[in-house]
Amino acid sequence: MSISIELISNKIHFVRGKAVMLDQDLAKLYGVETKYLNRQVKRNIERFPEDFMLQLTRVEVLRCQNVTLKGGRGQHRKYLTYAFTEQGVAMLSSVLNSRLAIQVNIQIMRAFVAVKRMGLTYIALKKKIHEMEKDYDIKFKVVFEAIEQIISEMVKTEQRSSQEIPKRRIGFHRD
Repeated sequence: MSISIELISNKIHFVRGKAVMLDQDLAKLYGVETKYLNRQVKRNIERFPEDFMLQLTRVEVLRCQNVTLKGGRGQHRKYLTYAFTEQGVAMLSSVLNSRLAIQVNIQIMRAFVAVKRMGLTYIALKKKIHEMEKDYDIKFKVVFEAIEQIISEMVKTEQRSSQEIPKRRIGFHRD
């Protein structure tokens, strides 16, 4: 089974400065119910320290893009959502011991690596642009100073030439 890295990457959210995946998204990927996944986590809670798993507030859950509450029929979640860091997702494969869980976990790890690479690329690109801006600011400053000097010389020349040549009156004149 192969799940696209792009699909998984879209399920990675940034909460409290950490890249995480939500329990309901992971449950769908693993082919289990969310309550089963959470039950397995609670049975093995010693495997999930604070840096592996967070319990989100309702506001944090709503901020995550793909999370919407089902309305109308009492299908709101009874418990707060769990969010798993990369290490927490890796630990889930030992708790959900199935071939599917192992295969999905491999794809998820690849997605986390891809997201990290994109972040590093973004930082490197931002730094490169900043360096170019500095360099071009200096070069353009020289260009703008040269243009200013040319314009001021043209203005001076224009003023001198307008003073030397008498202006002719426009229109019909009776002299």
